[in-house]
Amino acid sequence: MLFVKFIVILLLVFIMISLFSGLFFLVKDKGHTRRTVNALTFRIGLSILAIVVIMVAAAFGVIEFNANPLG
Repeated sequence: MLFVKFIVILLLVFIMISLFSGLFFLVKDKGHTRRTVNALTFRIGLSILAIVVIMVAAAFGVIEFNANPLG
């Protein structure tokens, strides 16, 4: 369980790094290169990977979601 949390936190850190690198390339290149698009595409891929890791870990019972407070 700790390993899955570590993986998700690591993915979130890489997502933030990719987000800020996209911002840096946007300001520096002023839209003349595709580095911003590449950084943001990489961020979307990492976000999808993080969601898949969470869903698979929940399906195998490694992590549990919070119970519904209304039910």
